[in-house]
Amino acid sequence: MSSEMIVTDATFAAEVTEAEGPVLVDFWAPWCGPCRAVAPTLEQVATDYAGRVRVRKLNVDENPRTAETYGIRSIPTVVLFVNGQVVDGVVGVAPSAFFGEMLDRHLAGVPAGGSR
Repeated sequence: MSSEMIVTDATFAAEVTEAEGPVLVDFWAPWCGPCRAVAPTLEQVATDYAGRVRVRKLNVDENPRTAETYGIRSIPTVVLFVNGQVVDGVVGVAPSAFFGEMLDRHLAGVPAGGSR
């Protein structure tokens, strides 16, 4: 996992809720087996959608404030924010096709380069 993918309670607003365009956030913890299972899929999504979607990871154990703010009760939970607003998401492990379909559906209205 790239360190540039990691967000914290302190950086969440700047990286996610104040960001333009789509940001896919993985709420996870290192002890969570399903979180480790979905990690390679999300890394591939980050590569496949580079320049269109930013993928970020938030460790819920180290950053409980943000997890509580968004009502994260089970992990992994992956939430799609567009222009700072929650627009979609999934709880649990999902296949890469699911993420591709979700992102394609929401990217249809986002201009190219809108996610710096």
